[in-house]
Amino acid sequence: MTIKINHLNMKKSLLVLFFAFLSLNIFSQEDAWVYFTDKPDAAYYLSNPLEILSQRALDRRSNQGISLENSDVPIAQNYIDQVTASTGITVMAKSKWLNALHVRGSQANIQALTAFGFVSQVKFARHSLNTRISNPNENIVNETSKIGQTKDKFEIAVNYNYGGSSNQVQMLNTHLLHQQNFTGQGKIIAILDAGFPGVNTQTPFQRLRDNNLILGGYNFPDRNNNFYTRNQHGTMVLSTMGGYVDNQLVGTAPDAQYYLFITEDTDYPSYTGSENPVEESYWVEALEMADSLGVDVVNSSLGYGAYDDAGYSYTYAMRDGQVGFASRGAGIAMQKGIVCVVSAGNEGNSSSGEYHIGIPADASNILTVGSVTSTEAYSSFSSIGPSADGRVKPDVAARGSNATLSNSSGTIITASGTSFSSPILAGSVASFWSALPNLTAAQVIDFVKQSADQFTAPDIYKGYGVPDFQLALTLTTENFTNNADVKIYPNPFTNVLTIYLSNNNVEDFSIYNQLGQKIFSTKISSQNNSIDLSNLNSGVYFYEVANQVKGKLIKK
Repeated sequence: MTIKINHLNMKKSLLVLFFAFLSLNIFSQEDAWVYFTDKPDAAYYLSNPLEILSQRALDRRSNQGISLENSDVPIAQNYIDQVTASTGITVMAKSKWLNALHVRGSQANIQALTAFGFVSQVKFARHSLNTRISNPNENIVNETSKIGQTKDKFEIAVNYNYGGSSNQVQMLNTHLLHQQNFTGQGKIIAILDAGFPGVNTQTPFQRLRDNNLILGGYNFPDRNNNFYTRNQHGTMVLSTMGGYVDNQLVGTAPDAQYYLFITEDTDYPSYTGSENPVEESYWVEALEMADSLGVDVVNSSLGYGAYDDAGYSYTYAMRDGQVGFASRGAGIAMQKGIVCVVSAGNEGNSSSGEYHIGIPADASNILTVGSVTSTEAYSSFSSIGPSADGRVKPDVAARGSNATLSNSSGTIITASGTSFSSPILAGSVASFWSALPNLTAAQVIDFVKQSADQFTAPDIYKGYGVPDFQLALTLTTENFTNNADVKIYPNPFTNVLTIYLSNNNVEDFSIYNQLGQKIFSTKISSQNNSIDLSNLNSGVYFYEVANQVKGKLIKK
């Protein structure tokens, strides 16, 4: 049999395939960030700060010695309007901090935006479409201010029946803060999550509602004010901080105030939904809104690494705090006076072979939280560090294995994940900060790390370890600056410690462990002032000279 080939039909078929190929590559929808050159309205807004920030946000900045800057100024509306009107472009989200819009459209239409003189660059979410990965410089601010003082007298003001939540609260010694009536009052926590159904109706959140502690929120994927919807993940997260059921569940910050922001495009009641980089842009937009409302602490139990479209996914080499859009946003938070707390991720035993922390857990200037068990052992699912550029990650750890919490139906259950170790820690941060409201965000982060049990020997699993918030409180209330008559150096020290005395007296010198037990004492003088402490284990200790000058010692 002879088969006759219809060359005309074959040509048509090839032509159709060719145009189909063009359609896939030119007309398919891509996500990208469009960055602008400037903010032409900066002078006006910086002269009228209440147009861009609430009074509480301005007060928080002032208390921490933080000045307003261009990043606080909104994106020029004229730029937004021109991009929005461009052919085939949909604006999905915006970030004033990064002076960028998240847009969606064909590659050609997005690339055409570079013709605008006010567009500095376009970065596609699909990494292969970019000529290189940019590493924007981060401005890390070192802030100092006078540390506020708290009560010296230890009085039990609150004695909760923690029930099943006892271990996760007591592991951090947060219950000792509660007993001194430091329960988060006066501090505002924003939660960036997937949804909060049941918070407006269920019993574990009744105390929050009765005391008007839920200040509001926003649903970014749906662009409306209905935040008591979508996925219950946020509900469970909130319950570890603000939930209250006597003898069953007490959160770590039961008297803090809360804003609830939905940034994750996830279905309810399942965890299914699209994974697209626009969620990072929603996340940053929510973080900026939290800043403008005067929020003190942000918790986010969300992370990004692998997207539905693998072209958007982040390799480990990209997880350096400077590539991910959400990571760059998170890195700015402390500069605005916010303590940002983020879960490390649950990829520790992933079958994919990628075990490391994701986006934005790799950010600088935040507290990334890993998970431990009830005995403070590393949870095998907890994502490991370090960041791609070698920084300690996670920063600290808290209980995430079988944590006690409430679901959206008000049932007290246990569940596992760094999704819960992060808010348990964040609530503790708020309670700690409520004891010392004059601390800066940078100081809070520093004291939390210093109080952790692996501070002198961090690892890739728990970072600096499990914090002790009573120890953190002690660290701030002691006189840690060298007294004019007594100087101790070096600190941290390796083996030998030297004590300088301005007088010629013989004085008592003692060292105490973290439990307050005296473990070493000797006599010192200006002639006999060097002490060999090589037999002392590495760790954090306290010293006392002449029964009056006290401070902290760190043995390397």
